[in-house]
Amino acid sequence: MKTRLFTLMMLAVVITLPATAQKKSSSKATSVELSFNYQKQAGGGSNQWAVWIENAKGEVVRTLYVSSFTTKGRGNANGQRRRGYTFRPTCVPTWVKNAGAEAMTDEQIDAVTGATPRESGLLTYTWDFKDATGKTVPAGEYKICLEATLFFESILYYSGTFSTKDKPGAIQLSSTLTKEDEQHKNMVTEVAAALK
Repeated sequence: MKTRLFTLMMLAVVITLPATAQKKSSSKATSVELSFNYQKQAGGGSNQWAVWIENAKGEVVRTLYVSSFTTKGRGNANGQRRRGYTFRPTCVPTWVKNAGAEAMTDEQIDAVTGATPRESGLLTYTWDFKDATGKTVPAGEYKICLEATLFFESILYYSGTFSTKDKPGAIQLSSTLTKEDEQHKNMVTEVAAALK
C-alpha cells in the first residue's frame, strides 16, 4: 500500500511540472530585445545607426542608442563642435527627424549617444518598457526601429510593431533600403527582435 501511494505521489509531481512550466511561458513580456551582426566598415560616411521605440502616434518614447558621430560630430573651423547630422544629412535621418534631434539639449543627446564599437560582432539593445525619464509607458502598441547608414545615401531601416501586453516571442520586422551599396551591404545583417 505504501509503495502504491508513493507511486501515485510521484505521478502527481510529474503531471504538475509541465503545468507549472506552461504557466510561466504564458506570462506577459517585460522587455524587448533587438540584435544584429555588425561588420565595421572602413572610411567615412558609414558605421552610423540608431535604435529607438515609437508609440502608436509615431512619437519617439525612448532612444536606446545613436552613434556618436551622428550626434556629436566634429569641430569646425571655429573650433566649435557640430552635430554630425547637420553637415552629413544622411546620418540616420529618420531618427533625427522623429526624435526631434534639433530640439534636444546636449545633455539629452549625451544620454542616448554611444561610441561606435571598435570591433565587429553581435550587438544587442534592450527596452524595459520605460520612457526617457524612467517611467513605465502605458500598456499598448509600440514600434521598435533600427536605422543604419551603411554608406552615405545607402540607408537601411527596420521596424516591427508589438504590444506591451503580448507574450514573449519573435517580433516580425519589415525593412527598406534606400540605395544598394555592394561594398557596405554587410555592415548590418541578421537583424532580429523579440519580446522577452
